[in-house]
Amino acid sequence: MKTKPLYLNSLFFISILLTCIFIIWGIFFTENMNTITSALFDGTVSNLGWIYILGAFFFVLFSFYLMFSKYGKIRLGKDADKPEFSTGSWLAMLFGAGTGIGIVYYGVAEPVLHYTSPPVGEGYNAAAAEKAMEYSFFHWGLQPWGIYAVIGLAFAFFQFKKGLPASVSSAFYPILKEKIHGPIGNIIDILAIIATVFGIATSLGLGTMQITAGLNHLFNIPDTLPIQLTVIGVATILYMLSISTGIGRGIKILSNTALLLSIAIMAIIIVAGPTTSIFNTLIDSTGGYISNWVNMSLGLVPFGDASWLHGWTLFYWAWWIAWAPFVGLFIARISKGRTISEFIFGVLIVPTLGTFLWFSVFGGSALHIIHNLGNTELATAVTSNLSLSIFNFFEYLPFPLLLSMLGFLVIAVYYITVADTATYVLGMLSERGRLTPSTSVKITWGIIQALVATVLLLAGGLEVLQRFSIVVAFPFAIIMFLMCWSLFIELRKEVNINSKKYSLVKDRTEKHIEPITSTENKTGTNSY
Repeated sequence: MKTKPLYLNSLFFISILLTCIFIIWGIFFTENMNTITSALFDGTVSNLGWIYILGAFFFVLFSFYLMFSKYGKIRLGKDADKPEFSTGSWLAMLFGAGTGIGIVYYGVAEPVLHYTSPPVGEGYNAAAAEKAMEYSFFHWGLQPWGIYAVIGLAFAFFQFKKGLPASVSSAFYPILKEKIHGPIGNIIDILAIIATVFGIATSLGLGTMQITAGLNHLFNIPDTLPIQLTVIGVATILYMLSISTGIGRGIKILSNTALLLSIAIMAIIIVAGPTTSIFNTLIDSTGGYISNWVNMSLGLVPFGDASWLHGWTLFYWAWWIAWAPFVGLFIARISKGRTISEFIFGVLIVPTLGTFLWFSVFGGSALHIIHNLGNTELATAVTSNLSLSIFNFFEYLPFPLLLSMLGFLVIAVYYITVADTATYVLGMLSERGRLTPSTSVKITWGIIQALVATVLLLAGGLEVLQRFSIVVAFPFAIIMFLMCWSLFIELRKEVNINSKKYSLVKDRTEKHIEPITSTENKTGTNSY
């Protein structure tokens, strides 16, 4: 695909300019930024939170519908296309890009926090423990992966089936037609870039805090802001070195490594830890999740204190939506050749089950240690320092040093993987869908990501990260509803075209007429 020279790329420069304005704002007017973002956050969750709730619920239902409908047989590419990556590597890459760094941070912390401060009722009891696991499953289960599945499918379909650029605006061709190449398309792509930058900054901020906590725990290095900034600087150098290797080597190898390390840690805990409790938790929490899924999905607390909902569920839904352009484009990029049913099963079902296992191993074991064994000091340690939660948890298991070293390595690899992947996708977005963005653009975005994460940490850490995710994600939530409509319009057309082709070929075969060849539209070229 031919692209404009970098110095003529207005999309790139407008996105960079808006991001730099935020960086300057955060560095020199930190207090003002906190005040304004707090006001925007309060207004968004109080008045518009229902849109996040309804959207996340709808995207899951829409994904299931497409997987089991007549559209499920449509291939993302030409009919003869085969997947570029093996199923194992494909799952590893989409899992690493989707939630890898997050589940390491929250795997122990979230269940314990819900156990000590549940959404309803008193904490530190059996009912609170059960609800803690159900809500952990809920926040990391079908909803986030439904969001990723919908947007990733739209990108992959229009990119590989219709031959359009790998950009967010391409998914709106059925609605906007050629306007996707003008100002309207640019606005959509800029919103996607901004949402991606701040969504990734949230995860990089969390990863930075966890890495510095691990350094303090393992090597007694002070967990201070200067050390956090040093970690960001070193990580930036590492993931920029990985940039030049591309998806087929750097990102693929990092993702596979992270997944194997994660499996190794889980295996050690399952074998050496509270095995029976882990599987009891997995089965019981899955049953509770399925039974209460609709109520949890549509719960908005209209007649009570909704602060827990705002701080947890709405934050998560906004976080996933902010991540959606980045994760969706990346998943689309690695999914050519798969059918829609295969795509949704791999993006929605498999990672959800893997996440359930992870939280049962980590969160379930932590609650077993706290509630069943009476070690409430672990709960105190976790709630006082979330970044150190996984390392404090390992101290109550066999082989704590081995687990801590492996855990630290997993965090570091996921951190670099996410940053590397995000840099690649931001390059694609800002170069109007170019599948192999230039190194200069990727390096620029790598530096920008590091600066944004730095500013957010300077401005107040996790709290400001949460506020910004919710505020920035809102415009993109509306875009995702429109994207579903656009995708459905084109899927219906695709099925009708295939039905007509089948009928024509069948009719010609019965009449012994030569089949259609060169005059037939070939799937995978630009149908428009």
